Amino acid sequence: MRADLTVVVPAYNEERRLGPTLDAICAHLRADPGRWGGWELIVVDDGSTDGTADAVRAAAAREPRILLVEADETGNRGKGHALRRGVLASRGARVLVTDADLATPIEELDRLDKELSEYDGGLAAAIGSRAHPDSSIDVHQQRVREWLGRMGNRLIRAVAVPGIRDTQCGFKLFDGDKARTAFADARLDGWGTDVEILQFFRRSGWRVAEVPVRWAHQEGSKVRPADYGKVLLELVRLKARRVRPVDLAVTALFLLAPLLLYKDLWADLDHHYLADSGQDQNQWEWFFAVTADNVTHFRNPLFTTVQNHPDGVNLMANTVMLGLSVPLAPVTLALGPTVTWALVLTAGLAATAVAWYWLIAKRLVRSRWAAATGAALCAFAPPMVSHANAHPNFAVLFMIPVIIDRALRLCDPDEPPRAVRDGALLGLFAAYQIFLGEEPLLLAAMGMLLFALSYALAHRDVARAVRRPLLKGLGVAAAVCLPLVAFPLYWQFFGPQSYHSVLHGDDAGNSPLAFLEFSGRALLGDEARADPLAMNRTEQNAFYGWPLAGLASAVALSLWRLPLVKALTFTGLAAALLSLGPRFRVPHTEVILPGPWRALAHQPLFESVIESRVAMICAPVLGVLVALAADRVRAFPGGLPRTLGLTALALALVPIVPTPMPVRERPEVPAFIADGTWKSYVAEGESVVPVPLPDPGNAEALHWQSATAPHFPVAGGYFNGPWGPERIGIYGAPPRHTSNLLRDIRYGGAIPGIGPDRRAQARADLEFWRAGVVVLAPQDNAPALRDAVTRLLGEEAEYVGGAWIWDVGGRE
Repeated sequence: MRADLTVVVPAYNEERRLGPTLDAICAHLRADPGRWGGWELIVVDDGSTDGTADAVRAAAAREPRILLVEADETGNRGKGHALRRGVLASRGARVLVTDADLATPIEELDRLDKELSEYDGGLAAAIGSRAHPDSSIDVHQQRVREWLGRMGNRLIRAVAVPGIRDTQCGFKLFDGDKARTAFADARLDGWGTDVEILQFFRRSGWRVAEVPVRWAHQEGSKVRPADYGKVLLELVRLKARRVRPVDLAVTALFLLAPLLLYKDLWADLDHHYLADSGQDQNQWEWFFAVTADNVTHFRNPLFTTVQNHPDGVNLMANTVMLGLSVPLAPVTLALGPTVTWALVLTAGLAATAVAWYWLIAKRLVRSRWAAATGAALCAFAPPMVSHANAHPNFAVLFMIPVIIDRALRLCDPDEPPRAVRDGALLGLFAAYQIFLGEEPLLLAAMGMLLFALSYALAHRDVARAVRRPLLKGLGVAAAVCLPLVAFPLYWQFFGPQSYHSVLHGDDAGNSPLAFLEFSGRALLGDEARADPLAMNRTEQNAFYGWPLAGLASAVALSLWRLPLVKALTFTGLAAALLSLGPRFRVPHTEVILPGPWRALAHQPLFESVIESRVAMICAPVLGVLVALAADRVRAFPGGLPRTLGLTALALALVPIVPTPMPVRERPEVPAFIADGTWKSYVAEGESVVPVPLPDPGNAEALHWQSATAPHFPVAGGYFNGPWGPERIGIYGAPPRHTSNLLRDIRYGGAIPGIGPDRRAQARADLEFWRAGVVVLAPQDNAPALRDAVTRLLGEEAEYVGGAWIWDVGGRE
């Protein structure tokens, strides 16, 4: 028989307090029978070892509407278990749960009932809140206990139930049917059940209101400050239990994919080098090594003079990924920078794929496998794999989906308004991404802006509704982010060895043909066709292939009614057009047309962007369109329609599946360096001058440093730094006469006549570099280089530790 109200009281060893509590509840409900109608009072004995059950039976003898749910054989299980048993046994149209100590007096039920009855729009629950500004605390706890409880509750609120001030107050009035549904789904037996239930209500879209109440601390309370920590642990375990098997399977596949990509690199980290990375692997390993060294010795992580001695390198103005290189410093120190390099690429690609999977599954599609298919394209699209040879800052993008999700929360009408909280988190996430890669963040912001503008045009009523919370949240994000990054950005743009823009040449845009071609390392790719369409193999920033372009067009046309698809289509087309650069040639003609990038080419920040990289915005666009298509195909009836749909997806995606990264043998570090013999030749303040000097074309000397710890400075290098009075950004050190001469000889140039002027210039250059020793390692054209340096210095070389050396230091 259905009741109007059920009161559920969980009890554990409450013999002393339970009698007065039950009497108070019954007296209040009897006092106004017209209001409460048929009611029942359920007490759940949670394995008490005292006379709790007897106290309930005695009260039930006086009031037959009191029911006892006795302890099961397992004994004490916790408040959550007791509440679940009591609510599931209830029959009330409304269910009140209250603690046995009545810290919140039963009279406060009237407030909750009024709120539940009169709330405009309907409520599923009204909860008593000690933290409500209109609540009154009659008896306080001890100050320390109260402070710890408040901090614990804030932590729970921030992590689990944003928007609810007091999740743990044990006085809550529920819609009965919704309460039974929520508790039937509950799994927690301990204190975390309050949060679990509120999360269920929130996921279901059921509204919950906090109501101010009177509250008084009761002696003998079983809640301790440490229990707030237990709540967090319970929620972590709950989260782990709710991970679906398909999520684990997808995560495992996303980890397996980069392991297969880098299998040859992992096979011999000491000797294998990614063949398509140019000199970038040497550069990145050096970044990891010098950051670990700076952290170990408490030096400025934004600057160093161990490369490009004596001018140094502005590390913040280079892509050192401090967000990973700093926390991974122990790995670098213990296992070496090559392990860090391989780990960042492998785990970073997997984490990026998982992040896209989480976002797509959460917001866009129902099918987990459809989300996985779209996420795989987002993370392993040809441009991403191209950069995964050499540029982890463009391949390790796990924060971008997180940033997008937080921005979407600011615009989500189904989410409770939390512009300050979400804006603050957005600011923190953006700040961290700046320390992973600024240019990817800039490109992501461009993509989000293009999407927002096009979605606003396609769905104007939504745009008007979310404008204010979005702008407020972005303002909060800026207020949080800017103070965190202000000094590093100041150092980057105005500190030592800063520069204004980077020169990339006139042909840094994509050819329109690049979007329809397969990349050279794709399953059906052809290096001979792909290489002429890109700057190099690490900058194949389009190459999505004509089958995927065709599939995306078909998906866009078939789903054009959806504002999401309209916005995605505009974003992808706009990004592709911008990536053509300030001007582009119409394929198979001599016609040159202006591109829209010309409006941005000379603007701050954009002037340093390689414009072909804007096409990377198309990867998540295509990934989402493919996920939507896969979700629709899954819903097709079996037979021919589903077969055709799956075939179309396979034909579009299989040709661009990446193949394992090829490797080559890397040169050995000369024993002169590896054994530390150099220490006898290089005094404090002096540098090692490799022959030729390291530059973007040959940076093996950086490997000398990273393989042995960067304890000695080198002249020259591979980095971004200033050149000339305008401080234009270039790759490598500003050229000097001697460095140019040695470079030309290294690549086959004839040895010019070397007279007094060239020798004087060489002495001046060595003095500028503060050279201690000149080192010629085994390499192509080594005899010619040895002859040239001997003539320049006027002294014969000495063969030490597998290298020819010239002792030019000023030691006494």
